[in-house]
Amino acid sequence: MNPLEMFLQASWVGKVVIIILTILSVYSIAVMIDKFRSYKAARDESLKFLPVFVKNLKDNNFSGALDAARKFKKSHIAKVVSAGLIEYDNDKAELADSHDLVSAVGRALDRAVSLTSAEMKKGTGGLATIASAAPFIGLFGTVVGILFAFLDIADSKEASAASIKTVGPHIAEALFATAIGLVAAIPAVMAFNYFMRRIKVLRSEMETFSQDYLNIIKRHFLR
Repeated sequence: MNPLEMFLQASWVGKVVIIILTILSVYSIAVMIDKFRSYKAARDESLKFLPVFVKNLKDNNFSGALDAARKFKKSHIAKVVSAGLIEYDNDKAELADSHDLVSAVGRALDRAVSLTSAEMKKGTGGLATIASAAPFIGLFGTVVGILFAFLDIADSKEASAASIKTVGPHIAEALFATAIGLVAAIPAVMAFNYFMRRIKVLRSEMETFSQDYLNIIKRHFLR
Protein backbone atom coordinates (compact mmCIF):
# COMPACT_ATOMS: atom_id res chain seq x y z
CA MET A 1 0.00 0.00 0.00
CA ASN A 2 1.54 3.30 -1.07
CA PRO A 3 1.26 6.56 0.92
CA LEU A 4 -1.55 7.89 -1.27
CA GLU A 5 -3.68 4.80 -0.65
CA MET A 6 -2.96 5.05 3.08
CA PHE A 7 -4.08 8.66 3.03
CA LEU A 8 -7.27 7.87 1.12
CA GLN A 9 -8.19 5.05 3.50
CA ALA A 10 -7.43 7.08 6.64
CA SER A 11 -10.19 8.46 8.84
CA TRP A 12 -11.15 12.10 8.48
CA VAL A 13 -9.12 12.96 11.58
CA GLY A 14 -6.11 11.16 10.17
CA LYS A 15 -6.49 13.00 6.87
CA VAL A 16 -6.61 16.36 8.64
CA VAL A 17 -3.47 15.49 10.62
CA ILE A 18 -1.61 14.34 7.50
CA ILE A 19 -2.65 17.46 5.54
CA ILE A 20 -1.50 19.75 8.38
CA LEU A 21 1.84 17.98 8.66
CA THR A 22 2.32 18.08 4.89
CA ILE A 23 1.65 21.83 4.84
CA LEU A 24 4.11 22.36 7.69
CA SER A 25 6.72 20.27 5.91
CA VAL A 26 6.31 22.20 2.65
CA TYR A 27 6.50 25.51 4.55
CA SER A 28 9.69 24.47 6.34
CA ILE A 29 11.30 23.43 3.06
CA ALA A 30 10.38 26.81 1.53
CA VAL A 31 11.92 28.62 4.50
CA MET A 32 15.07 26.51 4.26
CA ILE A 33 15.52 27.28 0.58
CA ASP A 34 14.89 31.00 1.14
CA LYS A 35 17.37 31.18 4.05
CA PHE A 36 20.04 29.22 2.23
CA ARG A 37 19.75 31.58 -0.74
CA SER A 38 19.67 34.78 1.33
CA TYR A 39 22.65 33.80 3.50
CA LYS A 40 24.67 32.74 0.46
CA ALA A 41 23.81 35.99 -1.31
CA ALA A 42 24.81 37.98 1.79
CA ARG A 43 28.18 36.25 1.94
CA ASP A 44 28.85 36.50 -1.80
CA GLU A 45 27.93 40.19 -2.05
CA SER A 46 29.90 41.03 1.09
CA LEU A 47 33.03 39.54 -0.45
CA LYS A 48 32.53 41.79 -3.48
CA PHE A 49 31.57 44.82 -1.41
CA LEU A 50 34.39 44.93 1.12
CA PRO A 51 37.34 45.69 -1.22
CA VAL A 52 35.41 48.47 -2.98
CA PHE A 53 34.20 49.97 0.27
CA VAL A 54 37.56 49.94 2.04
CA LYS A 55 39.32 51.44 -0.98
CA ASN A 56 36.84 54.32 -1.16
CA LEU A 57 37.16 55.05 2.54
CA LYS A 58 40.93 55.01 2.43
CA ASP A 59 40.79 57.42 -0.50
CA ASN A 60 38.47 59.70 1.52
CA ASN A 61 35.80 59.10 -1.12
CA PHE A 62 32.72 59.22 1.08
CA SER A 63 30.18 59.32 -1.75
CA GLY A 64 31.85 56.35 -3.47
CA ALA A 65 31.76 54.36 -0.24
CA LEU A 66 28.08 55.16 0.24
CA ASP A 67 27.26 54.24 -3.37
CA ALA A 68 29.04 50.91 -2.90
CA ALA A 69 27.05 50.21 0.28
CA ARG A 70 23.79 50.96 -1.52
CA LYS A 71 24.73 48.89 -4.55
CA PHE A 72 25.19 45.62 -2.68
CA LYS A 73 21.76 45.52 -1.05
CA LYS A 74 21.92 41.85 -0.04
CA SER A 75 25.22 42.19 1.80
CA HIS A 76 24.72 42.10 5.56
CA ILE A 77 27.89 44.14 6.06
CA ALA A 78 26.80 46.73 3.49
CA LYS A 79 23.49 47.22 5.34
CA VAL A 80 25.34 47.93 8.57
CA VAL A 81 28.02 50.27 7.28
CA SER A 82 25.48 52.06 5.11
CA ALA A 83 23.68 53.07 8.31
CA GLY A 84 26.99 54.27 9.73
CA LEU A 85 27.81 56.29 6.64
CA ILE A 86 24.40 57.95 6.59
CA GLU A 87 24.67 58.79 10.29
CA TYR A 88 28.10 60.29 9.72
CA ASP A 89 26.90 62.33 6.75
CA ASN A 90 23.88 63.64 8.68
CA ASP A 91 25.72 64.52 11.91
CA LYS A 92 29.16 65.71 10.81
CA ALA A 93 27.95 69.30 10.42
CA GLU A 94 25.98 69.36 13.68
CA LEU A 95 28.39 67.60 16.02
CA ALA A 96 31.53 69.64 16.30
CA ASP A 97 33.17 67.28 18.79
CA SER A 98 34.71 64.32 16.95
CA HIS A 99 34.11 62.00 19.91
CA ASP A 100 30.38 62.79 19.85
CA LEU A 101 30.31 62.06 16.15
CA VAL A 102 32.09 58.73 16.59
CA SER A 103 29.66 57.81 19.38
CA ALA A 104 26.68 58.68 17.19
CA VAL A 105 28.04 56.58 14.32
CA GLY A 106 28.73 53.73 16.74
CA ARG A 107 25.15 53.77 17.99
CA ALA A 108 23.87 53.76 14.41
CA LEU A 109 26.05 50.75 13.64
CA ASP A 110 24.79 48.90 16.72
CA ARG A 111 21.18 49.55 15.71
CA ALA A 112 21.88 48.36 12.18
CA VAL A 113 23.51 45.16 13.47
CA SER A 114 20.47 44.42 15.64
CA LEU A 115 17.97 45.17 12.86
CA THR A 116 19.89 43.16 10.26
CA SER A 117 20.20 40.22 12.65
CA ALA A 118 16.46 40.36 13.35
CA GLU A 119 15.79 40.42 9.61
CA MET A 120 17.98 37.35 9.13
CA LYS A 121 16.03 35.50 11.82
CA LYS A 122 12.68 35.99 10.09
CA GLY A 123 11.18 32.58 9.35
CA THR A 124 13.47 30.66 11.66
CA GLY A 125 10.93 30.95 14.46
CA GLY A 126 8.52 29.01 12.26
CA LEU A 127 11.10 26.24 11.90
CA ALA A 128 11.46 26.05 15.67
CA THR A 129 7.69 25.83 16.07
CA ILE A 130 7.41 23.08 13.46
CA ALA A 131 10.30 21.17 15.03
CA SER A 132 8.58 21.16 18.42
CA ALA A 133 4.93 20.82 17.33
CA ALA A 134 5.07 18.35 14.42
CA PRO A 135 5.90 15.26 16.55
CA PHE A 136 2.96 16.03 18.86
CA ILE A 137 0.60 16.52 15.92
CA GLY A 138 1.81 13.19 14.57
CA LEU A 139 1.32 11.64 18.00
CA PHE A 140 -2.24 12.93 18.04
CA GLY A 141 -2.84 11.17 14.72
CA THR A 142 -1.28 8.02 16.18
CA VAL A 143 -3.55 8.08 19.23
CA VAL A 144 -6.63 8.62 17.08
CA GLY A 145 -5.67 5.75 14.78
CA ILE A 146 -5.20 3.37 17.69
CA LEU A 147 -8.45 4.60 19.23
CA PHE A 148 -10.36 3.78 16.06
CA ALA A 149 -8.69 0.36 15.97
CA PHE A 150 -9.96 -0.43 19.46
CA LEU A 151 -13.42 0.87 18.59
CA ASP A 152 -13.53 -1.52 15.64
CA ILE A 153 -12.57 -4.35 17.97
CA ALA A 154 -15.31 -3.30 20.40
CA ASP A 155 -17.86 -3.19 17.58
CA SER A 156 -17.07 -6.74 16.60
CA LYS A 157 -19.57 -9.30 17.87
CA GLU A 158 -16.76 -11.19 19.50
CA ALA A 159 -13.32 -9.93 20.41
CA SER A 160 -11.82 -12.99 18.74
CA ALA A 161 -13.54 -12.02 15.51
CA ALA A 162 -11.34 -8.93 15.20
CA SER A 163 -8.67 -9.82 12.68
CA ILE A 164 -5.66 -7.96 11.35
CA LYS A 165 -7.85 -6.87 8.46
CA THR A 166 -10.12 -5.11 10.90
CA VAL A 167 -7.54 -3.19 12.91
CA GLY A 168 -4.70 -3.15 10.41
CA PRO A 169 -5.75 -0.01 8.46
CA HIS A 170 -6.10 2.03 11.66
CA ILE A 171 -2.75 0.82 13.01
CA ALA A 172 -1.15 1.70 9.66
CA GLU A 173 -2.81 5.12 9.79
CA ALA A 174 -1.42 5.66 13.29
CA LEU A 175 2.12 4.74 12.31
CA PHE A 176 1.87 6.78 9.11
CA ALA A 177 0.91 9.89 11.12
CA THR A 178 3.93 9.33 13.38
CA ALA A 179 6.22 8.99 10.39
CA ILE A 180 4.90 12.15 8.73
CA GLY A 181 5.35 14.07 12.00
CA LEU A 182 8.99 12.96 12.24
CA VAL A 183 9.59 13.75 8.57
CA ALA A 184 8.36 17.30 9.19
CA ALA A 185 10.16 17.79 12.51
CA ILE A 186 13.64 16.35 11.96
CA PRO A 187 14.67 18.53 8.97
CA ALA A 188 13.13 21.57 10.67
CA VAL A 189 15.13 21.18 13.88
CA MET A 190 18.35 20.47 11.96
CA ALA A 191 17.82 23.50 9.71
CA PHE A 192 16.95 25.73 12.69
CA ASN A 193 20.15 24.82 14.52
CA TYR A 194 22.19 25.32 11.36
CA PHE A 195 20.67 28.73 10.63
CA MET A 196 21.23 29.87 14.22
CA ARG A 197 24.92 29.06 13.83
CA ARG A 198 25.05 30.91 10.51
CA ILE A 199 23.31 33.96 11.98
CA LYS A 200 25.76 33.97 14.89
CA VAL A 201 28.69 33.98 12.44
CA LEU A 202 27.14 36.70 10.27
CA ARG A 203 26.40 38.85 13.31
CA SER A 204 29.98 38.44 14.48
CA GLU A 205 31.18 39.59 11.05
CA MET A 206 28.93 42.66 11.22
CA GLU A 207 30.12 43.57 14.69
CA THR A 208 33.78 43.10 13.76
CA PHE A 209 33.51 45.20 10.63
CA SER A 210 31.60 47.89 12.53
CA GLN A 211 34.59 48.31 14.79
CA ASP A 212 36.95 48.35 11.82
CA TYR A 213 34.77 50.97 10.17
CA LEU A 214 34.86 53.18 13.26
CA ASN A 215 38.65 52.94 13.28
CA ILE A 216 38.74 53.96 9.63
CA ILE A 217 36.45 56.92 10.39
CA LYS A 218 38.76 58.05 13.15
CA ARG A 219 41.88 57.81 10.98
CA HIS A 220 40.62 59.25 7.71
CA PHE A 221 37.70 61.56 8.44
CA LEU A 222 38.36 62.99 11.88
CA ARG A 223 41.91 64.19 11.52
